Amino acid sequence: MGKIVSQEEFRTNIRPRLKNEGKSIALCHGVFDLVHPGHIIHLEQAKEMADILVVSITAARYVRKGPGRPYFNDEMRMKFLEALECIDYVMLSEGYTVDDIIESVEPDIYVKGEEYAKEEDDITGKISEEKALVEQHGGRLGFTTGQIFSSTKLINTAMSGLSDEVKQYMEDFKTRHSMREIRDYANKIARLKVLVIGDVIIDKYTYCNVQGIMSKDMGYSARLSHTEEYLGGSVAITRHLATFTDNLTLMSIIGDEEKINRYIVDELEGRAQLELTYSSTVPTIVKHRYLTRNGKREEYRKIFAINNIPENIRFEKEAYADFKEKLRKKIADYDVVFLCDFGHGLIDKEIIDIIQGNAKYLVLNCQTNSTNKGLNIITKYTRADAFSLDQQELKLAFPEYAMDEELGLKKLSDHLKGNGWLTRGSKGAYGVCDGTIQECPAFTLNVKDTIGAGDSFFAVAGIFLAAGAPTEVGTFVGNIGGALGANIVGNKEAIEKVNVLKYANTLMNV
Repeated sequence: MGKIVSQEEFRTNIRPRLKNEGKSIALCHGVFDLVHPGHIIHLEQAKEMADILVVSITAARYVRKGPGRPYFNDEMRMKFLEALECIDYVMLSEGYTVDDIIESVEPDIYVKGEEYAKEEDDITGKISEEKALVEQHGGRLGFTTGQIFSSTKLINTAMSGLSDEVKQYMEDFKTRHSMREIRDYANKIARLKVLVIGDVIIDKYTYCNVQGIMSKDMGYSARLSHTEEYLGGSVAITRHLATFTDNLTLMSIIGDEEKINRYIVDELEGRAQLELTYSSTVPTIVKHRYLTRNGKREEYRKIFAINNIPENIRFEKEAYADFKEKLRKKIADYDVVFLCDFGHGLIDKEIIDIIQGNAKYLVLNCQTNSTNKGLNIITKYTRADAFSLDQQELKLAFPEYAMDEELGLKKLSDHLKGNGWLTRGSKGAYGVCDGTIQECPAFTLNVKDTIGAGDSFFAVAGIFLAAGAPTEVGTFVGNIGGALGANIVGNKEAIEKVNVLKYANTLMNV
């Protein structure tokens, strides 16, 4: 029998035999993307702590070090470890945590590197939970000592894990900022009371395989695969923010569809408070997109889109009055207000005045789309402490500066009296701080779907600035959010705090 075994095989056959023989088991877990001297020292020391050493790796789809990681696939990483004499068994963990492995192995000692000895230094925040689970099964936590190497740093610098542009940017960024600083701001965010205001949107994705052009017309002919629905608009922003702070509220008006209401409640229960007003005349917005997948990689192209947005949205007076009254009464209770204006009738002049006049800290995003192009311009606002927009939205706001984005961004910053960002797709982002432009490259060119990238950038960059971070740090973490968002189809999943911090740590290891 080889060293590489399944969890089931270890749990049912190997573990009982080892226990009967009175042998102790040590467990090490990690990504082990590139085995280096630090790993060898760590594993050899772990083997000295028990009779049997089991090493598990996180399956590639659960690795949260950013797009393009791990560099090596599951099979290759397990083979690296199998070749090491000190290791007795190698296993694959199918999850974001190591819980499944701990349950299967029931180690006598769970061995971590000395960098995990202080729980407050653990980016994932999971070490205390892992310790409790190990102890529940009769084991204990142990630590190795020795020089700490970084496979992430080796891959970034020696194996083209990052582009030269990103490497140069990070070398400069690290002269002014540290991972400790970024984590400190993340901790401050956890204490903020946050309100999200904006249109609720259901993103409906129908996946199909395009067969060609219809024989008697000019449309596509496609074979249906399946349909999925995701929570978009202000709900997507709320989900992104939910792992950064526990004190979060969403305020909006939605239709009275029972199924959609239940979907929102189920998704946000325990993660955010809901202050929703229900309309019997205006339905919850549904944007239905038809997509086809690239034949060679997981990248999607939209071929058609429809929506249910009424031509003239008019909420009934009672519902709109109720929404405004809730806003007036409660907005001053929050440290930060995220205003997500998608231009679908929720935000009128009176709402703008209430928000601009009462928000302690306002983070603004005013979007242009096919249904409101030219009608929902960010310059209708006169105040924002932080803001973000894309290139098309900046051109509509300042058409005279269409060819000079830096100048247009400065003009908008002056107009809103705040700092903010211009997202530029594959070119990264510009940040503006007190009239000075800061440029940050895109952290990935691997893209599945760009629909949620702007919202991800807005949520992450905005909440860091609200916690007191410099605009440059906001640009950095915002670009991380955008990179992660571009690798999620639609708004199927949220950007989580641990994912942002892990990717930031990857980039800081240049």
